[in-house]
Amino acid sequence: MSAASPVVLILAWELVTRLGYVDTRFFPAPSEILQTAQRLLTDGTLARQVGISVQRVVIGFVIGAVPAILIGLIMGLVPIVRAALRPLVNSTYPIPKSALLPLFLLLFGLGEESKWAIIAVGTFYLVLINTMTGVLNIDPIYFDVAKSVGASSFLKLSVIAFPGSLPLIFAGLKLGMGVSLIVLVYAESVGTTGGIGYLIWNSWEVFQVPRMYLGIMTTAVLGLLAASALESLERLLVPWKQR
Repeated sequence: MSAASPVVLILAWELVTRLGYVDTRFFPAPSEILQTAQRLLTDGTLARQVGISVQRVVIGFVIGAVPAILIGLIMGLVPIVRAALRPLVNSTYPIPKSALLPLFLLLFGLGEESKWAIIAVGTFYLVLINTMTGVLNIDPIYFDVAKSVGASSFLKLSVIAFPGSLPLIFAGLKLGMGVSLIVLVYAESVGTTGGIGYLIWNSWEVFQVPRMYLGIMTTAVLGLLAASALESLERLLVPWKQR
């Protein structure tokens, strides 16, 4: 069913365009988009744009996710840290990440750093909140046992808090990756000449609609591949969740 549902959607899309129920100037048939993909793959354009975007997403995602996990674990374990940082998180999280792009352009310029920064911010909050929630949802009896045997803070962090919160950490990573792709497309619309976002916006400006749809569908495929990779990693690192 997972494989059939997108195939059925594409076939239905192809059918309604061939029957003339939609304006193909704005909704080109999937077969036309596929021809555009073949052309851009042949001349290397699509691979180059995808490579640029993937590099930006990976770097920004790591920059945002790693400190988010560490800070989230500490916030979950240490009440005074949680009390100090939670108001800051709650007040800054609702700010639209797209609204921060002009600020990052001022701070980091038009180079790669501004793209990494907005992707990192988009990832940071979701991973942080899920990590902290994962620690807080661990049964307190585990920490009581650790305290009774004189376990150090590092052992509580590495043996109880981190493994116990892994399911929610991965939930945050999956959400963060989705948001990373969303903000990437917006970030690549300003001050850049490469990436999937640039392909989408440039195609819209010159009214090359099949290229625009190809960029959108490529983003969807990247999101699917990223989610599948994280799910595979989760099955490897969190086998008890499957059981």
